[in-house]
Amino acid sequence: MNQEQIHEAVLAARSFFDQGHTLPLAYRREALRRLRQQVVQRTPDILAALREDLNKSPYESFMAEVGLVLGEIDLACRKLGRWAKPERRRPSLAQLPATARVYKQPYGVTLVMSPWNYPFQLTMNPVIGAVAAGNCVLVKPSAYAPRISQVMAALCEAAFDPAHVRVIEGGRSENNALLEERYDYIFFTGSPSVGQLVMQKAARHLIPLTLELGGKSPVLVEESADIALAAKRILFGKLLNAGQTCVAPDYVLVQRGVKPQLVEALRAELARMMPNAAYFKQNYPKVINQKHYERLCGLLEGQTILSGGEQHLDTRQISMALVDEPAADSPLMQEEIFGPILPILSVDNMEEAMRFVASRPQPLALYLFTQHQQVEAEVISRLSFGGGCVNDTVLHLAGSHLPFGGVGDSGMGRYHGKTTFDTFTHHKSVLKKWRIMDLPLRYHPYRNAEKTLPSWLLKH
Repeated sequence: MNQEQIHEAVLAARSFFDQGHTLPLAYRREALRRLRQQVVQRTPDILAALREDLNKSPYESFMAEVGLVLGEIDLACRKLGRWAKPERRRPSLAQLPATARVYKQPYGVTLVMSPWNYPFQLTMNPVIGAVAAGNCVLVKPSAYAPRISQVMAALCEAAFDPAHVRVIEGGRSENNALLEERYDYIFFTGSPSVGQLVMQKAARHLIPLTLELGGKSPVLVEESADIALAAKRILFGKLLNAGQTCVAPDYVLVQRGVKPQLVEALRAELARMMPNAAYFKQNYPKVINQKHYERLCGLLEGQTILSGGEQHLDTRQISMALVDEPAADSPLMQEEIFGPILPILSVDNMEEAMRFVASRPQPLALYLFTQHQQVEAEVISRLSFGGGCVNDTVLHLAGSHLPFGGVGDSGMGRYHGKTTFDTFTHHKSVLKKWRIMDLPLRYHPYRNAEKTLPSWLLKH
């Protein structure tokens, strides 16, 4: 689409919203029900598209994409009335007599820009929250996953009025054209570098936005951890989508005394999880494109590989590589890996591990394996990160009741479940003052202008 066509799509959404079509809760529920029906009906197409774009198995695609989307739709349909209901608040003493309420108002026309790594889930979940909140949505999926982009465009066309939700396909020129328009809210998921550009464009019109970015998410393995369980759960998070996950374990900091056991446990688990070449080729996701494949291969150059790292150019697959003690200033430890490479670094104690993490940009996720509650409390209280797990990886984002988002370099804003509804909602405070008992103290002329009001009058 060219700039003029995109501008017309924004104007159509603006007109649709201004006419009040999306305000009734019944309209929003019905739209979400149609969306659910289309997702269920088109699940085979969605799974096939994810296979084509990323070589995701149907099992992984349903677990990490389709199932999560269906769960978000079901929750929004069940809870929409409660989420949208005005909330009563207590007026302060100086405001009495009055009633106070917070009203939930949609922003209006919103833009959702999504990435290629979980192209269905990371597109549809923000859309669900935006629709539940009563907004119109322009959706821009990544051009790197073209097949699922086509499926989502057809799905949304069948589920929504085109002025309500519309998918804009295309590449960089469409991205640039979309960012020249004015919206009431922008929701972006992607790399920090593109996130900076989106924020610059939004700043021209003071558009509020959510940025879901990334970063190097560490795993801390303390000496009391269940090493076998830690290995299994670290690999669960790292093997998902071949490491192309914003919250994938990026590197491991393990206490020196238990490092040999962890390495052996990781090797054993890898052999069990990827039992043979046929299983690997059929069920292990591929790197999204040649550019990223070559970048990952470059990160492995000159490194000490403990296990894996075999490169298959014909299928763009790289077997999970365990890398031993890379230099802290190496590219492998400076940039987000976003692929099947797991550096393992030893530390003398958790104090050293915490200093290492704190010296770097705030990560989107952090994972701690320990059986000591004091260690757990210290890591959680002292380190800043978007979210994480104790004795597991990745699963903190799998539910609708835990808000998900970054901090600092890893993003701003949060979503999932009710938090997504709140993200796309303006919370409008209204004080309704009674006509009786009007206190004269606040009006000119002040009776004793040289004195102050009694402090008790301003108490809350």
